[in-house]
Formats: sequence, structure tokens, C-alpha cells
Amino acid sequence: MNASVTVNPDTGQPAQIGQVIWVNGPVVRARGSQHVGMLEVVEVGDEHLVGEVIGLERDVMTIQVYEETSGLRPGAPVRGTRLPLSVELGPGLLQSIFDGIQRPLPVLELRSGAFIGRGIKSTPLYRKQKWAFTPRVEVGDVVQGGTPLGIVSETPLIEHRIMVPPEVSGKLAWVAPPGEYTIEEPIARLAPASSPHGEKGVTESREWELTMLQRWPVRRPRPYQRRLPPAELLVTGQRVLDTFFPLAKGGAAAIPGGFGAGKTITQHQIARWSDADVIVYVGCGERGNEMTEVLQEFPHLTDPHSGRPLMERTILIANTSNMPVAAREASIYTGITLAEYYRDMGYHVALMADSTSRWAEALREISGRLEEMPAEEGYPAYLAARLAEFYERAGHVITLNETHGSVSVIGAVSPPGGDFSEPVTQHTSRFIRCFWALDKALASARHFPAINWLDSYSEYVDEVADWWGKQGQEDWHTLREQALEILQRESRLGQVVKLVGPDALPDDQRLILETARLLREGFLQQNALDEVDSYASIEKQMRMLQIILHFHDRAKRVIAKGCPIVILHDLPIVNTIVRMKTTVSNKQLALIDEERKALDTQMDQVEKDYS
Repeated sequence: MNASVTVNPDTGQPAQIGQVIWVNGPVVRARGSQHVGMLEVVEVGDEHLVGEVIGLERDVMTIQVYEETSGLRPGAPVRGTRLPLSVELGPGLLQSIFDGIQRPLPVLELRSGAFIGRGIKSTPLYRKQKWAFTPRVEVGDVVQGGTPLGIVSETPLIEHRIMVPPEVSGKLAWVAPPGEYTIEEPIARLAPASSPHGEKGVTESREWELTMLQRWPVRRPRPYQRRLPPAELLVTGQRVLDTFFPLAKGGAAAIPGGFGAGKTITQHQIARWSDADVIVYVGCGERGNEMTEVLQEFPHLTDPHSGRPLMERTILIANTSNMPVAAREASIYTGITLAEYYRDMGYHVALMADSTSRWAEALREISGRLEEMPAEEGYPAYLAARLAEFYERAGHVITLNETHGSVSVIGAVSPPGGDFSEPVTQHTSRFIRCFWALDKALASARHFPAINWLDSYSEYVDEVADWWGKQGQEDWHTLREQALEILQRESRLGQVVKLVGPDALPDDQRLILETARLLREGFLQQNALDEVDSYASIEKQMRMLQIILHFHDRAKRVIAKGCPIVILHDLPIVNTIVRMKTTVSNKQLALIDEERKALDTQMDQVEKDYS
């Protein structure tokens, strides 16, 4: 990570280490492998295209190039950097928009227009901006990897904690006084540390000069002390997710669904409303118009928890389908490394990857050009290993500085034709514990979010039960099970209804259909564009569920006394229950209690008529 770049003294450019001998799209082969290491970043051709060494065989290196290779020909020079593919870490990450290899897109647009020119280089973080640094350590303190040296107010929402790099430790010889510094100016210096070296006890000394800028290889997970079991709900404000299929902080979830089923808008809702401290949104190979919408919308969204712009706690990584395919493969590693960096400060981070199917297609294309033996549907045999490697970087951990932090990963999957049996969906389901299955039929019926309650599942239910209890919602587990059972019974009755119609069913079974309708239309359906309905607090979710199931319990008693279901269906309170999601705000929960009293009053009258 700290290796210096070999530079040609005459040109000031990285020294040439080889020559191109073969070009196939983003995959290039060159002679000179004895001068490079695996996963080293190199510059290819006279335009200095950025690439990464992905294979070494005898004297030939295989390089995947992260830029367009049109016009590249055999004989073009290859220059080494002696550095792995890394990201820059420091103040200035939030509110930024990067491409898959962390080039700042607004800067590239200023230099080359709407389409990124080849070989254009720009530092990910702006070097000239000064940041107000407040130290939190003193001279003489012994520090190690992860120790906070001081803080910078990166945005009004996030305090950036400047940490000692993970592999550095020692005693502080100097600390910068409070003031404004650029990310390259020194803010601390560690005294030279002697360590035994060799048989004769010879010692070597090294003084570390620390700045606010760090680098970290994207394919290497950042270290932590130990992993904790996920036990706290990631509150999204989406009723079908929080109440029925919860995701714990530090967990991993997948949102599979066909075109138009609502993957992107579901991720937008989670990004906007979740109680994560930092959001990292990776647009990986999605259509340009979809990503343009994200880039245009996010800067204007307001964080509902603080009233500040949402971008003040957001990082966007955009790698659309018309951008170089190899950079798409790198983008999710770039995103998860940035997420781990904020996790190490003690924040809860939510990472959205939209979509891992496009990332898998990039793997497939590069694998095909490498002439590797294909596995299922042409994907490489290591697809499952790469997916596992990515999702395993989610987790709730104790960081190196003894704080708690987490990275929650929500990956969208785009199976062709909505076929969940295809390899990416199947392999993904092995490595995640929360499966939010989108249903094209529900989307066509304008039921959003179109998450199918029969195909979806969460394995975090037992882990977050204690969290619900601490919120004063001890009956959450019981109510959830009761509601899901009603929905499952409705599904079984639906087969009979298709054959003979609902009128042929006895009233107790028609009550199941009626309660399921209330659950579907009054609880599960949620309008992302409605000011009141877009976000439902935990308290509102439980009050809504309680009144629907209370209606079911009261209706069962009345039907047992001979009341026909038609009478109950026509009660005024039924429409009130369906509409309460948009008529009762999160601050007006007393209105739901009033509706419950009205329900009891109307049910008492019906019960009296049939007693």
C-alpha cells in the first residue's frame, strides 16, 4: 500500500515495464510480467489507460483495462505503478459522485464534457480545500491502527474522524494544533520505532508522518476487532420490510425482480428513509437514464431526520451500462471499501448495489475474453466465490478503536425474465439472509412496493425480536405471524375462488379474504410519492397492524353469531382503516386509537343486532 511508484526521470511518468502483444476488448496481454505483481495497477498505451493485472503466465501479463481500448495496438507501452487498485480515503468523500474506479465525475465532465475522455486523470479528493481539524490526542500518546487523531466537520450531518491507518502504530512525537489543513498536510508525526531485525539484533527506525489522506486496496477488507451478531433493526420506514421481513444493521439483503418491478425505487426509499448514518449508492451497470435520474434527484432530496440535504451523508458511484465494462466489475469493491471506512469511524452504513446482475455480466464478459471455461449460463465458475466475497464484507463489528459500526448491504438482482432460478439469484440467496422478492404481477397491479409476501423471507426475525421489545412492541412477533398466516390462507383460498367465485365460500373463509385485503391495501401497499405514506414510523406500523388484526378478531366473533360478511364489509370503519396510511401522519397516532374505538362501537352494534 505504501510502495513508491517507479518513475522515468526523463519524462516524470511511470517507467515502462512491457509492451502490448494482444488486445481483446477490455482485456489486454503484454510482455514484461517479471516487473509486476498480481492486482497491480498499470497504465496502458500512450494515453495512459488505467488497468489492473489479473493474470501472470511466464513473461506475459493479462490486464483488464478500465477505459475504452479502441485504437490500442500491439507494441503500445505498459507502465507500472507498483500499487494495487486503491481508493483515497479522507474528508471530501461525502457529497461526491465517482465512477467505478473513484474518478470524480463532475471534474471529468468539466474537462471532457458529458462523455468521459480516455486517459483523463484526476485525484478523487480535492487537494486544495482546507478542513478545520480539531485534535483529540496529545504528544506522547501511544496510538495504533484505528485510533482517532482528531475530527473534521465534513458536513453538518457527519463528523469525520481522522484515524491512524490500520497498519501503523507508535508514540506521537508531534500533533498539529487546531486549525485548517489540506488533506496532504501533516497533522501528526510518530516517533521512530525500533524493532529487532535479523539474527544480530540490528534495528531499523521509521518515522511516520500522518495526513488526513489514506489509501486502501479495494479488494482487501478493512480490519476490525471482532464481528458481532446482528441484533438491531435497520429501520427503513417501509412497512412490508420493517414489520414482515426485517433487515438487521450489518446484515445482507437481496432485491431480485424483473424489469419494471421496482428495484431502484425500493433502494431509493431505503437510502432516503433508513436510519443508517451514511449511504453509499453504487449504480453498477444500470441504464444511463436511470442513473441520471438518481444523480439529478439525490442532490435535491432532503434528509427527513435532520431537514438537511440528503447528499450530506451520501456517496454516489455511477457506472452505467455504456461505460467500460471492467470498471463496472471494480465499482462494487470501491463502494464497499468506502462503506467500511465510515464503519471504522463508528457509523452505521447502508450500501445499495444496483445491480449485482450487471456486475456478474461484467465478470462473464471478461471471463469469456480470457477464454476461461464457462459454468452455468456462461458465467465463470468463480461467480459464487466473488458474490460470497462481496456479501461477507457486510457486518456489525467492534472496530479497531473499540466503537460499534456496521455495513448493511442491499443488492438488487435483475434476473432475465424475472426467473429466480438463474445463477446470480440462486448464488446470491446462499450468502444473504434477507430476500425481498419483487413480483411483476404486483407491479402491474400498481401494488408498490411489489414485494411478494409469499416468496420473501428474513432470517433476522429472531435476532431483532429483542430490539422490538425494547421499543415497547413486545407483541410484534405474534402479530407478524398472525398477519402472515392470514395472507397464506388467502393464497390457498385464492385457488378455490378462481374456480367457484368468492360467494361460494362460507363467511368465516370470506373473512380471511376481507382481512387479507385490508392487509394488502391498507398496510403492505405504500406510496413512495405520498408525503404522509412515504415513511411510516415503527409506532405507526404497529398501530396499523393492531387495528387490522383487531378487526379480524372482532369480526370472527360476530360471524360466529350468524352475521353475514357483507354487513361487515360495508361498515364505515373498513374504508377508514384502508385510508389511514395516508390520512394519519406519524405524529397523529392518537387518531388510530380513535379509529379503534369507532371500530369497537360499530362492532358492538352489529353484535347486538345478532345476539
